[in-house]
Amino acid sequence: MKTVTTTTGPDARPAPHHERPAARRGRDGSRRGRGWVTAILFVLPALVLFALLVLLPILVAGYTSLFKWNGIGPPSNFIGLDNFTRLFASDIFAGDLRNGAVLIVLGLLVQLPLSLGLAVMLNQRIRGRAFYRLLFFAPYMLSEAIIGVLFSMILSPETGMANQLLVSWGMEPWTWLSEPDTVMFSLFLVITWKYFGFHMIIYLAGLQGIPKELSEAARIDGAGGWDVFRHVTLPLLGPTIRVSAFLSVIGTIQLFDLVWILTGGGPSHASETMAVSMFEYGFKRSQIGYSSAISVVMFLISLVFALGYQRFVLRRDLEGASTTMGDRR
Repeated sequence: MKTVTTTTGPDARPAPHHERPAARRGRDGSRRGRGWVTAILFVLPALVLFALLVLLPILVAGYTSLFKWNGIGPPSNFIGLDNFTRLFASDIFAGDLRNGAVLIVLGLLVQLPLSLGLAVMLNQRIRGRAFYRLLFFAPYMLSEAIIGVLFSMILSPETGMANQLLVSWGMEPWTWLSEPDTVMFSLFLVITWKYFGFHMIIYLAGLQGIPKELSEAARIDGAGGWDVFRHVTLPLLGPTIRVSAFLSVIGTIQLFDLVWILTGGGPSHASETMAVSMFEYGFKRSQIGYSSAISVVMFLISLVFALGYQRFVLRRDLEGASTTMGDRR
């Protein structure tokens, strides 16, 4: 094989026809090694926090759920799955599941459509829409404790603002939070007031990602406002709606703060959720083993729902995102 020589000076030497592949591979390997080390160093603190704050409590709860333990000293009275047997035979736990299901269904059928309607309205060019967006989102920025105390005063049966308004309108006062027949309705109103702004902002972000040219083209073809929303906006907003519904269900399964402050799970367990029941047995009755069993069941319900939702509902969205990222690369 001949070599190519260059004569650019008196000390010119023949240049190799191609670079040595071994040296190139060595440099590439060292760069990749340094890249992996850098990535591990960045990810390691998050992994440590995740292990300490998420994985470890799950393992501890699973371990203590196998004992009859009051939280004093190490658990020693091993009872196996008796806590879970007692839990599934409990009418109170069945009521907790029923209350959670009611709140989930009401959230999907009332709260999310309300948030979507407001998002569509505030996505139009109307006067003062920035103020209205801030106004509707403001309740979400308040803590659950503040909202719980606020509505416990508003819905007070004697001195509350809600009953005073009803009386001024010639209506009978309501027992908002003290009757089993009305407590879930009242609780849902407070939950909706707290969280509808959060879902509204999610829908607004999704609406602003839809190209306006599609709606304009549909209107040019003669479609009305409802037809544009039904056949153009709603299908393109599908991934956002599915994520919003997922967050709503998971949040309802873990609902605790508002219920505990407003009703404490009463009256007669009529508004109790799994999280409230777990707190009740764990911190007020010192039945840590039984409380741990409730937490394990809550975790399993959330995990099964999340995996099933991702597998059967979010599958197309995740596949589409993966394909888009692959095309960009």
